[in-house]
Amino acid sequence: MVKTEKFIAEAIRRIQAESGDEKVVIALSGGVDSSVCAELASRAIGDRLIPIYVDTGLMRKGETARISEIFGHLGLKVVHAADEFLDALEGEEDPEKKRKIVGERFIRVFEREAKATGAKYLLQGTIYPDCIESEGGIKSHHNVGGLPLSMEFQKVIEPLRELYKDEVREVAEALDLPKEIAHRMPFPGPGLSVRVVGKVTRESIEVVREANAIIEDVLVEKYRPWQCLGALVGRGTGVKGDNRLFGWIVSVRAVNSRDGMTADPIEIAFADLQEIESRITSTIPSVARVVYDITPKPPATIEYE
Repeated sequence: MVKTEKFIAEAIRRIQAESGDEKVVIALSGGVDSSVCAELASRAIGDRLIPIYVDTGLMRKGETARISEIFGHLGLKVVHAADEFLDALEGEEDPEKKRKIVGERFIRVFEREAKATGAKYLLQGTIYPDCIESEGGIKSHHNVGGLPLSMEFQKVIEPLRELYKDEVREVAEALDLPKEIAHRMPFPGPGLSVRVVGKVTRESIEVVREANAIIEDVLVEKYRPWQCLGALVGRGTGVKGDNRLFGWIVSVRAVNSRDGMTADPIEIAFADLQEIESRITSTIPSVARVVYDITPKPPATIEYE
């Protein structure tokens, strides 16, 4: 495990050395990785840090308002770019292309913001599993294999690149970040676009956003999962109000893990699964079925795409 105090001191020195006297844009999503980066960079370079949160339209329900509240003290700038991301993703069904589309859109947004502020460097919360999965051909993470080949930034600074997720959480606690952040569930960089198996549409994103909010509400406090989520995995026939419905199938997934490299499904009480099913099918008219995925990692990955 990482020696946190030594790592923090070295990371601060590294950020100072790599940034020189330049302004640095940080991609702050509110997840533990980017939050730790933001705190380290704030201590390292002060007001030369420009924290930016991009509302891609692919975030959790209520996410933008909550992140704005938590990180307002850093002078967080919120960029509303939902139309830009959703237009670029509309109709795309290939998982790798989704990740690359989102990765490129992120960079273009940050390039625009950097140009407006005079920043030349980008700082982001890439961690070691992101590199392993991207370089190993398992999936391109938006901040590694999903980055465009051509960028206007002179340098990308990645102070967490050699850490696993559990080590990042240790650093978050040592930095006295709120528990809500330090122990926050991972959320994919491409957001809800990779929780829709197949074509992305505005309608499918809204459906999966509502389903994820219900799943988290039922499971997070009671089971404390490493990660829980819902994904749209296709359509199936159902009946609502005596009418046939060819509606969405929501697959529920809840796993425990130490570092994200392997994961085991959680044994969820049947009553809790029934509550999830009832709430999803009764409040989301276009959902016909709810199923629970018990596949570990490997052979599956945690996310569906």
